[in-house]
Amino acid sequence: MSEGRFWAVVPAAGSGTRMGSELPKQYLTLLGKTVLEHTLQGLLASEAFQRLVVVLAAHDPHWQSLALARDPRIVIATGAAERCQSVCNGLVRLGEFAAPHDWVAVHDAARPCLTPDDLHRVLAAAQEHPDGALLAVPLADTLKRADAHGRVDETVSRARLWRALTPQVFRLAPLHDALQAALAGGLQPTDEAQAMELAGYRPRLVEGSAANLKITQPDDLRFAETLLQHRRPS
Repeated sequence: MSEGRFWAVVPAAGSGTRMGSELPKQYLTLLGKTVLEHTLQGLLASEAFQRLVVVLAAHDPHWQSLALARDPRIVIATGAAERCQSVCNGLVRLGEFAAPHDWVAVHDAARPCLTPDDLHRVLAAAQEHPDGALLAVPLADTLKRADAHGRVDETVSRARLWRALTPQVFRLAPLHDALQAALAGGLQPTDEAQAMELAGYRPRLVEGSAANLKITQPDDLRFAETLLQHRRPS
């Protein structure tokens, strides 16, 4: 396995407008805690990480009310309007104490159901693959491409198509450089793997659990609650 310590960056500066809530989705309540607390506690439970960088919106009024705000393993960075720029800001903050060849796991704040097994496997895969790794799920549904009027234009083959999840794990310096290059070119990658792909890298896909859902709609919150309840010790 390749050398390098592990760190995590959690972009949590989004507003989550699709949830139809006044609160950003990462601060909605899930089994008595915020979504963000569940997400961070899942990462902190792993002994792999040296520290976590949480990227917050400027003047975030909610973070300081959380007990985790005082956890010495967590440091804060200020986010931006776009996720890719927020991640870039988090990497700059991380660069103050991490080495350029260290590994960074970027994980969505709104994915509170990551399992320890999935986390372990993607970290291990990254160490074995020079271009990094990401959790993903092979597509199982039939795919349709629509025309401009919302009618079926064609059926798309799902062969070799995957749905990208997080964490996505890459070396600190190459990831920072890839994101900066994309932004400088007027692009806004929707995830870290896309930025790495644009820079010529080919990350390893690691099959993860579909239960590692990203909360974007009210129904997702209820589903996440059910999943987490089932994992609680009886």
